[in-house]
Amino acid sequence: MLLDTASMYFRAFFGVPEIKAPDGTPVNAVRGLLDFISRLVADYRPTDLVCCWDNDWRPQWRVDLIPSYKSHRVAEELVTAPDVEVVPDPLEVQIPIIVEVLEAFGIRIVGADGYEADDVIGTLATDAGRPVDVVTGDRDLFQLVDDEADVRILYIARGVGNHERVTNDWVRAKYDIDARQYADFATMRGDASDGLPGVPGVGEKTAATLLNRFGDMAGILAAAHDPDAELGPGPRGKIKAAADYLEVAPTVVAVARDIDLGTPDTALPRTPRDPERLAALATRYGLEGPVERLTAVLAG
Repeated sequence: MLLDTASMYFRAFFGVPEIKAPDGTPVNAVRGLLDFISRLVADYRPTDLVCCWDNDWRPQWRVDLIPSYKSHRVAEELVTAPDVEVVPDPLEVQIPIIVEVLEAFGIRIVGADGYEADDVIGTLATDAGRPVDVVTGDRDLFQLVDDEADVRILYIARGVGNHERVTNDWVRAKYDIDARQYADFATMRGDASDGLPGVPGVGEKTAATLLNRFGDMAGILAAAHDPDAELGPGPRGKIKAAADYLEVAPTVVAVARDIDLGTPDTALPRTPRDPERLAALATRYGLEGPVERLTAVLAG
């Protein structure tokens, strides 16, 4: 089980009422994340679990290709901290606590410099040699769905307790494409939340039609430059007009699958790695309930 950790703690922060530790530190995101993990482990009993991390939430190599990539999420603090992700202060102070608690439990955190959590997930999910569940609220990761390799998404956009199991049939039913085509589909459609403009005038229906007819982006681009291809003048003109964008966008949208992550021990612990430290953190931050629940689930 691979967790898109930031996706989960953001949802916990905004979905769990404000709760403060004895010293006044907000801890709703910490508590919510721990309870999310407890629920997922109880429901799915994974042998391995990884909290995948954004070592770089906006990699420069993606920005170099598309400067608008995630640009609206940036706080322009030009003197002290340019290109800092906008994170609410009450959440920002909780992230180090999340790291401490996960480490005390012995739950593996894996990140890679210059890459997003999505890329870590893509690398760990590819050629895993066993069933993989990816927990995320980010639809970009639908591109990883692979029924043959038994890779699916547990999509938490509507909440962890109301998540959807995304398979190729699910993607086909929702978007009229196969999961392997999703990255090209997203490239054409664009995504305002990620600063991806897409192909002007090409929405989801047109993107799906083009992919079903020509297979992938390479096939669509070839058809746009082939006067004999069965491609109407409208879509043909839009694809050709977006040539510069389409030259770089697929690289930005595609999740990396070949990062050198070494061989981290991803086995789900059955008992906390550092019970004394965990108990101290639970007392300091008022996390006794979530810590007890997760400890019990791990032991079960």
